[in-house]
This record gives sequence, structure tokens and C-alpha cells, in this order.
Amino acid sequence: MEQEETVGDLDQSVGYVLKQVQASLHTGMDEVLRPLGLTVAQYACLELLGQHPGLSNSELARRAFVTRQSMNLVLRRLQERGLLTRPDHAAHGRALPTELTRAGEATLRKASVAVRAVEQQLFSPLSPAQQRRLRDDLARVLKRS
Repeated sequence: MEQEETVGDLDQSVGYVLKQVQASLHTGMDEVLRPLGLTVAQYACLELLGQHPGLSNSELARRAFVTRQSMNLVLRRLQERGLLTRPDHAAHGRALPTELTRAGEATLRKASVAVRAVEQQLFSPLSPAQQRRLRDDLARVLKRS
């Protein structure tokens, strides 16, 4: 009879260590974004729109790993602050394409620099080549799922 394998020692679990790294990154991002008046989800939304203007609520939610309902709240708050624009009515279908305002672009620039510094600090024990290898290895795992 074959014995089922358990997770075992958490320190040896890739998934557990990966979750610890993600939590550390999230905490660091939260610390640098808070003075800018942003949450991690709001920053993710701004970054996505900066790189892909016109994304719909559904696409933003999918790419930012939040629900459509949560993204709707994120978008509303960013719009209230004047960081993005959305039309009142969809030109085609139901999607409301969203774009950053000048204030949104300026806020994104500050936030992106701050988040990059957090990422660089977190991964500083690894050389640039090791960081590329880690990113490539993790991307390969995602392609299989």
C-alpha cells in the first residue's frame, strides 16, 4: 500500500516560503503606499492602467487578483480622487474603459518608484541573474497551471 505524502516541515515547503515572501512584499508595499493615500489594490489598478489604458473593470479585477465588486470600489475611490476617468456610458457593450488622468499618472510614478524600491530591497540577497532565474522558474510553473 502506497503511503500518501504530507506537506511535512513547512520551512521546506516551496508553497509556504512563497507565501511568506508574498506577505513580506505586501507588507512593504503597504508601508510605502500608505503615505501616498493608496492601498495595494489601488496601486495595482493604477499600474495596470498605466501600462494598459482602457482596461475594463472585469479585466482590471482579473489582473489585480480581486473580485469585480472590489475593483468597482477601487475604481470609484480613485475616480473620486481625480486619478482616473471612466465614461458614464459604455460606447460598446457594457465595458467602461478606464484611463489615468495627469494626476493619476503623477501618483502612479511616485508609487511605482516606491514599490520598485521595496521589491529591490526584498530580493537584494539574490543577484540579478538569480532574480531572473527565479522569475523565469515561477513563470514556468504558472504556465503549467
